[in-house]
Amino acid sequence: MFETYEEIRQWREETMASVVDDHRQLNAFHDQLMYQTLRIAKETIESEQGPPPAPFAFFLMGSAGRSEQSVWSDQDHGIIFEGSSPCQEYFLNLGAEISHGLAIAGYEKCEGNVMASNPLWCRSIESYKKQIHDWLNEASWQSLRNFSILFDSRVLDGNDDFLLKVKRESFAVLEDHTHLYSRLVDNFEFIKKGVGVFGQLLPEQRQGMKGEIHLKETAYFPYVNALRILALKKGVSAAPTLDRFEILSYSYPFIEAYENDFRELLKFRLRYKKQAESYEKIHLLPLDQLSKQDKQQLKYLIRRGQQLFAKSKSVLKEESSL
Repeated sequence: MFETYEEIRQWREETMASVVDDHRQLNAFHDQLMYQTLRIAKETIESEQGPPPAPFAFFLMGSAGRSEQSVWSDQDHGIIFEGSSPCQEYFLNLGAEISHGLAIAGYEKCEGNVMASNPLWCRSIESYKKQIHDWLNEASWQSLRNFSILFDSRVLDGNDDFLLKVKRESFAVLEDHTHLYSRLVDNFEFIKKGVGVFGQLLPEQRQGMKGEIHLKETAYFPYVNALRILALKKGVSAAPTLDRFEILSYSYPFIEAYENDFRELLKFRLRYKKQAESYEKIHLLPLDQLSKQDKQQLKYLIRRGQQLFAKSKSVLKEESSL
């Protein structure tokens, strides 16, 4: 049993090489690292402030929420609790301790502050439900982005039903306001072009990234965004993209043809990024490291993701106009 965050970091460094070749094993290991960090954080806060004032759940968002982390990952997490807002201060302190522990264990703090130490991501069940209504009523770019971040979530510790209640609220609002699906599609639609008109891979032009392709933005997001919008339409609460492929294939048989492409993309990412030394570099792939065959495979996977997103958008449009 680990007693300090530093011991968890050491376990991570000693074990990572043995799980890095398998997507599922890698993400199961990330879950264990975060669960052990959470355990120490809970013990620390309980020793200082007593037991939690209400039942709660700690949940993951982003790539962790989808069980799609690579070797390095930043923090995306929240807390949801029963009861009223007076409990919030306790859970904000717990969120801050969790974030502190995860940073030591090897997970960089989220630049966008999507962490349980932020009141936006540390709320009661009823407060989250109200926030869902506010975000969808406002329907601005940022509010819809926050909504989609929360939707890609799963409970790591605590009662799954707390988060499920919030997701069910989301489905009900969208059913009553179907025009929001097209707004969400527009919000997801920004896809960085990875392949040029002549079939060439397009590297980054931003400072410090020249000659590299941003794998997450160009190749990975189109698959994730397509399955998210279909999951919202069909009321599927599961967050992992692979789970969404499996569940949604009954309603949308066309997606089956793309599932293996997504699996290949996950393998491709691990093959090239398992030696990455930091989170900053985990999504950037220097094109000069790729063989001719790998460049062809990457171009194919990028195109397939774009086709899947376009097809999903078209199907959603047809359903919304019925």
